[in-house]
Amino acid sequence: MFDRDVWQEIFNTLKTNKLRTFLTGFSVGWAIFILVMLLASVNGMENGFYNQFNDDATNSIFVRPGTTSKAYGGFEEGRRIQLENDDVEYIKQSFPEDVEYISARYYANATARYKDETGSYSVQAVHPDHQAIEKTLVVSGRYINEADIVNKAKVAVIGRKVAEDLFKDEDPLGKFVEFNGLPFRVIGVFTDDGDDNAERRIYAPISTYQRIYKNTNDINMIALTYNPTYDISTSLEFSSRLEDIMKRRHKIDPEDQSGLYIFNYAEAYDNISSFTAVLKGIGIGVGFLILVAGIVGIGNIMVFTIKERTKEIGIRKALGARPSQIVNLVLLESVFITAISGFVGLLFAWMILAAIGPTIQTPAFSNPSVSLSVVVTATIVLVIAGVLAGLLPAMKAANVKPIVALSDK
Repeated sequence: MFDRDVWQEIFNTLKTNKLRTFLTGFSVGWAIFILVMLLASVNGMENGFYNQFNDDATNSIFVRPGTTSKAYGGFEEGRRIQLENDDVEYIKQSFPEDVEYISARYYANATARYKDETGSYSVQAVHPDHQAIEKTLVVSGRYINEADIVNKAKVAVIGRKVAEDLFKDEDPLGKFVEFNGLPFRVIGVFTDDGDDNAERRIYAPISTYQRIYKNTNDINMIALTYNPTYDISTSLEFSSRLEDIMKRRHKIDPEDQSGLYIFNYAEAYDNISSFTAVLKGIGIGVGFLILVAGIVGIGNIMVFTIKERTKEIGIRKALGARPSQIVNLVLLESVFITAISGFVGLLFAWMILAAIGPTIQTPAFSNPSVSLSVVVTATIVLVIAGVLAGLLPAMKAANVKPIVALSDK
């Protein structure tokens, strides 16, 4: 491998057949380029999917009411299910070891006014636990606490965009903002890992909004997080138990899929992982098939090269060259062409991904990239491919008989 004369001979052979060497190497480089770009694209899709859930805790479950599609327990089908405050306490008491955080949600819209500035925003009236469920980061002031719930306080935590819209450069903490004509004191400003719309939201105590809207006990949704030590199977088993007990509580047929909706992020993550695993398998398969075509091309070229150098090989063997030396010469040439071509394809793909990957940030596709393990694996594949491409031609060269080779015309 470190014989200078051997490498000089390899380089002379490549120089003699520049076009043939380029076309042969291009197929391998293109195969590696396609393989890396396919895997990066799959990672980009995976990142986009996961970013959709980035602004919520990954162990979240959401309980939403629906409309029954089956008659059950003396009730006709088409009954609208309504969740209430007692449902939150019922879940807490029923699953003390399973539930980590839990909060109801009550949705409303508000036209907010501060001095001469106005804007329309969505309001989520919630419990204090909602901060952990939504992964809300309070950058100034504080979040809603239990005292606010008990006192039905007219306080609000506003998003960063709301603060920019209404207060400009003024500090909003402690100021009063009118929501639909009612004064609320701003107690905090938050940011969110979701998009800008998440920061155009307002949080308020759920008890306050329930009192504003006719002293109702109704809620629109229950959000909770389960024990973070649970794996996917345990979390899915818990959500199944949660669904069963809530259907019994609200007299819903166990087989009715539209009366109550339980959405578990673990299931979404599992589906995403399975989907991206299939895509990765397809990407690897396509790249492998293209690489096989390149290997076959290099193998064909090496066969022709051996045929052209039959007399030269015969002279070498007549002068005492061992078959292993002939094999090494052919294999080194094959591995060299394959490795250099593949590295060029790998480098080109990496440069493109490094240049444009971080700039791609969409809900469905984000920051396509490949890991170091992919690069290392591709390098190993290149070396193996080079050996396979040159193996048969090398064996053929090693079996050349000197007397036959010297008489070859």
